[in-house]
Amino acid sequence: MFGPLGMPEIIMIFIVGLLLFGPRKMPQLGRSIGRALGEFRRASNEFKRTVEDEVAAEEIRSVEKEIRDIKSTGTEFVKTTVDDAEKAPATPEEQTQK
Repeated sequence: MFGPLGMPEIIMIFIVGLLLFGPRKMPQLGRSIGRALGEFRRASNEFKRTVEDEVAAEEIRSVEKEIRDIKSTGTEFVKTTVDDAEKAPATPEEQTQK
């Protein structure tokens, strides 16, 4: 029900809290603990979301870098291929004419 805490442990915590804080302070204490846990959960979710966003942004940056690298080497390859094609005869007839 409450993770690793069973019913006997919950009852013992409640009795100790009742003895330490009294019956009038217990509802306030419960609300304070609830608010603190909610705040912690929101903060941890926000941190997790921030880390996931940063990881995704880094992946995008690495893919963009790979694309730039491919474009730069691809342009040189195409340029070299076009230059070679212009120098070489395109058809067998052109080969015999030269």
